[in-house]
Amino acid sequence: MSSLLRTLSLYHDRPYQNGGNQFSVNSPSHRALSNAKSSSPLSPFFPGVLSQKSSRKGMSSWKKWFFRCLIFFSLGFLLGMAPFGGYEDVKGRDFSFEENTMAKSAENDEGDVRNLLVVEAKGGEGLVVDKVELRVVEEKEVKERFDFVPRKQLIVVTPTYNRALQAYYLNRLGQVLRLVPPPLLWIVVEMNVASLETADILRKTGVMYRHLVTTKNLTDVKDKSVHQRNTALEHIENHKLDGVVYFADDDSIHSLELFECLREIRRFGTWPVAMLAQTWNKVELEGPVCNGSQVIGWHTNKSKGLRRFHIDMSGFAFNSTILWDPKRWQRPTSDPIRQLDTVKEGFHGTTFIEQVVEDESQMEGLPLGCSKILNWHLKLEARELFNSKASLLQKNLDA
Repeated sequence: MSSLLRTLSLYHDRPYQNGGNQFSVNSPSHRALSNAKSSSPLSPFFPGVLSQKSSRKGMSSWKKWFFRCLIFFSLGFLLGMAPFGGYEDVKGRDFSFEENTMAKSAENDEGDVRNLLVVEAKGGEGLVVDKVELRVVEEKEVKERFDFVPRKQLIVVTPTYNRALQAYYLNRLGQVLRLVPPPLLWIVVEMNVASLETADILRKTGVMYRHLVTTKNLTDVKDKSVHQRNTALEHIENHKLDGVVYFADDDSIHSLELFECLREIRRFGTWPVAMLAQTWNKVELEGPVCNGSQVIGWHTNKSKGLRRFHIDMSGFAFNSTILWDPKRWQRPTSDPIRQLDTVKEGFHGTTFIEQVVEDESQMEGLPLGCSKILNWHLKLEARELFNSKASLLQKNLDA
């Protein structure tokens, strides 16, 4: 009975003595337990307890488990870092916003549409703010924005005097100058005193102007506009105004293209002018004949005799720096450039131009080829349109 209990004992590694002989029990249960211990999953972590043979197998299995754990750790790390969607609801804030984009029509003539962003808070109050659109500005657009060349200033000189059609002439010329892109300075010169009627007309045109007065005694002068232009020239010289000077009579008709061409003048520019003859039955042409922009001849008017330059007073313009900067243009004398009141009628233009340029090589024909009529000079007299009583009105310019 005692031998049977010993055979079924779990302690199979313990040696037993029987009468001095040592033996070990090698039963089937004993072999099963020994095999279970050698194949235990914990054997790779305790290689020193097992035998040398089992330790070699444990080392290879330990490497396999290590690489498997490393692979699973890497996959879990990558999956945890990858974005799988956004937060639908964010808690822990004082308020939340809901953004809705809508198009709102602006109430203006052009019918522009502005995109607005409506932001609603928890309190139910809505805020409307401008939507900001970010875009990439092209390099060409940036260059065009900063390569802006300022326009040259135009200095338009207009002598005027009290007559029946004065208000009509000034209003017509003022409306034309109003359409010319700035900068433009309109110098209007009156005789003896600056009338309130003229000042009121100038204010209503919306053009930048200067209202001057000629105080010289003009009782014995045939052409009073000569001294009026000289007053304007003296004002330009004293204040060193930079631009292109043009004598625009109030009774002439000017096109907008003329003022566009004036800004292209470097020193002295000229163009042909159409004039209505005193007989009213034909049109006379006076001015340059051009080959491109080069002046090669003149349209002559035999009634005005032989002149050096056949140009009307409203048929040329020049750079204002010629008046106050003679060194720049290498003028032989520094005498002031003025119109002469001692010459015959019709020669005021040519005698003035001879002080500005030497010959046709210093002139520029406008427009290219001098092929267009840019302004008309109409010699209309009030006595031909109104009776004698209307011509005697001195202050009422609207008559």
